[in-house]
Amino acid sequence: MKMIMAVIKPFKLDDVREALTEHGIEGLTVTEVKGFGRQKGQTEVFRGAEYTVSFLPKVKIEVVVDDAKVDKVVEAIQNAANTGRIGDGKIFVYDISHAVRIRTGETGNEAV
Repeated sequence: MKMIMAVIKPFKLDDVREALTEHGIEGLTVTEVKGFGRQKGQTEVFRGAEYTVSFLPKVKIEVVVDDAKVDKVVEAIQNAANTGRIGDGKIFVYDISHAVRIRTGETGNEAV
């Protein structure tokens, strides 16, 4: 099993969720986060005063999938989250050694 973690622009969340649903993903975790990468924040004007926002709002998506689905899920996220502009985000893939469904006690792929 693998955990796919993606950090994307917030307005792309619904597109990514729909793309994952089309690939049979039935559950995911979403967290609102802040961060910066190469875009290094942005400058905004509020009441005539200019200030820099160092950390931009992002959304972190986490989903655990069977090894066989990893490439298709990563591709689906990449295609759905892509705007072609800086700050589109990143996708990371982690190994998951063990999973347990609390309610039933199922383990491994059955728990996912």
